[in-house]
Amino acid sequence: MICYKSHIILPPVGAKIIQRKQGMDATEKEKKKPHVIFIAVPAQSHIKAMLKLAELLHHKGLQVTFVNTEFTHKRFLESAGPHCLNGAPGFRFETIPNGVPPGLESDGIHTVRELISPSVETSFMAPFVDLLTRLPDPPTCIISDGFVSIFTIDAAQKLGIPVMMYWTIAASGYMGFYQIQSLIDKGFAPLKDESFLTNGYLDTVIDWVPGMEGIRLRDFPMVWATNLNDEVMLFTKQATERSHNVSRHIFHTFDELEPGIIKALSSMYAHVYTIGPLQLLLDQIPEEKKQMGISGLHGYSLIKEEQDCFEWLQSKEPNSVIYVNFGSSTSMPLENLIEFGWGLANSNHHFLWIIRSDLVMGESAVLPLEIEEHVKNRGFIANWCPQEKVLNHPSVGGFLTHCGWGSTIESLSAGVPMICWPYLWDQLTNCRYICKEWEVGLEMGNKVKRDEVKSLIQELMGEGGHKMRNKAKEWKEKAHLATGPQGSSSLNIDKIVKEITMLSSV
Repeated sequence: MICYKSHIILPPVGAKIIQRKQGMDATEKEKKKPHVIFIAVPAQSHIKAMLKLAELLHHKGLQVTFVNTEFTHKRFLESAGPHCLNGAPGFRFETIPNGVPPGLESDGIHTVRELISPSVETSFMAPFVDLLTRLPDPPTCIISDGFVSIFTIDAAQKLGIPVMMYWTIAASGYMGFYQIQSLIDKGFAPLKDESFLTNGYLDTVIDWVPGMEGIRLRDFPMVWATNLNDEVMLFTKQATERSHNVSRHIFHTFDELEPGIIKALSSMYAHVYTIGPLQLLLDQIPEEKKQMGISGLHGYSLIKEEQDCFEWLQSKEPNSVIYVNFGSSTSMPLENLIEFGWGLANSNHHFLWIIRSDLVMGESAVLPLEIEEHVKNRGFIANWCPQEKVLNHPSVGGFLTHCGWGSTIESLSAGVPMICWPYLWDQLTNCRYICKEWEVGLEMGNKVKRDEVKSLIQELMGEGGHKMRNKAKEWKEKAHLATGPQGSSSLNIDKIVKEITMLSSV
């Protein structure tokens, strides 16, 4: 187990410790900036959240090395241009091999299943350790995505480097993953048989999870099956189990959004930092200083962002457009795409719809000609877009979303209510909180039906959505308070910077 003493991990006997360069006088040491290593799960939402924190800490005076897989590095160059990863003074990008066994690599973004083969721990570990040992400036600290702790904790311990876990999901989503073993121990999982999926069993309310009163079984980020050998479920469960090997945990949320769960997490770990919404903190950086950051990455996107939609949005009335985006990795059968298309067309509302080229399983995402005719009249379709800019556009009044945490916190920050169609994992937990706790959304059934899509859009965008729109505005205001000068997230960022700075002087 990794232990902390005076903010330092104590390595085991015989561990190799990265030494600072010999012969450095006191003046040179004072000039040395603390050096933070960032490493994320190589998937769009995780990388985006990690890059935002990295850029913010760089602006606060820390030196940053951001570690991508070679695959991710290539995707960035393709989406944002050949110079997007040139970095800036004190901000560099490095790569390690993909860690994916031969034959499992794909042309698209990594799926979770590609990253959890038994060889991943060893295939990532050695290159990561090697990279850290040959960097010109010794690392002060590692900020690791919680879901790559399978090798980052061991690497930190081996090299004697302090490590912090950064969970790029909601605190409620994290707590949901953390409880998977408890659900198994208490006999709620696995299911006795498949009939339990439809007989109302998953509507059972669980009352013993701190901060999650009233949550149902179906709201947990769980694979509800008749056996327990799902690899992804085991991977996510083990990640939260390893959390107790680290005392510092960062969450991309803010205190007032999830107070009960933050309180519960604070009783579990020595140090809990809520730091969101990060974009609101980045927005406070003066434009002239942003030029020195990592602006070459634009929206931190692995997919090329299209700008054409803004001219179309500009021509629409305030709050008149429903924005539709199911994230960077959700996929669906063609029949679902067609049902969504008819629901949007029949709603009689303007819509901006993001249809990735790989959105439809196993075939092209091509709409029937009759739907395309309706799109010409009321809609705009793009492959990808700068989502936060879209959500903050005055003409956007609602968001039909898969409830990924990145999309959720961006929508809350913009004060935009949501229609929720969760796909899997913590999206299910996010949906519960969006609709029941934060009262800014409507839940849609798993089976896509055009009439339900139509009615939910009409409710959200019409008089029926008045309360949700007001609630969304309230959460936007609270998010701005959290990231204001004395807000909880702003103060926590300062605490993180202070702690890392103290480490560099040890």
